[in-house]
Amino acid sequence: MQIGIVGLGRMGGNIAVRLTRFGHDVVVYDRDAAAVEKTVARAEPGRAAGASSLADVVAQLRGPRKIVWSMLPAGDITEETVMSLAGLMGRGDIVIDGGNTYYKDDIRRAKVLAEKGIDYLDIGTSGGVWGLDRGYCMMYGGAKEAADHIDPILAALAPGMGDIPRTPERDREGLDPRAEQGYLYCGPAGSGHFVKMVHNGIEYGMMQAFAEGFDV
Repeated sequence: MQIGIVGLGRMGGNIAVRLTRFGHDVVVYDRDAAAVEKTVARAEPGRAAGASSLADVVAQLRGPRKIVWSMLPAGDITEETVMSLAGLMGRGDIVIDGGNTYYKDDIRRAKVLAEKGIDYLDIGTSGGVWGLDRGYCMMYGGAKEAADHIDPILAALAPGMGDIPRTPERDREGLDPRAEQGYLYCGPAGSGHFVKMVHNGIEYGMMQAFAEGFDV
């Protein structure tokens, strides 16, 4: 598949590079032109193209269904990017927010984009700087059909089962097999970032407990 990646920081750049390793094509953009050049250079030959603006990203994507993944800090910059993409993309296209956006903002954005016929997916992404090689665990929400459409992208980014023993009774009927691979569809818009918020709360609580233990 082909996808646009906006925001080439520690995670965005590595997400783009990992996708090219699994045979996907990316169009990458960052306000820092050096970050664009660096990401294209790190990607698999012929699978990454740099863009000079959001409009250029959309223009370089092949139709009929264009996909753009925003990997930017939560807040104004993500809001501006999503709304700018809403004006550049068309019916049937997909906008993804992979940052740590507040889930109620996702619900609002999804409604705005739905009026234009654009699908909005919120993907809580965990993996940090190690995700390039180890993969990313993802919790995502939005329209189920759009989520299923990008499944090859998510499967490439996910860590996979690895070599640890499987959880007993994982083959029970009704269990989503993607959870074992490290990614899970959580429900309508906002649910992905809601689950990621819970994930972060648990993680940060554990880190605090470790820190207090070391301090003692």
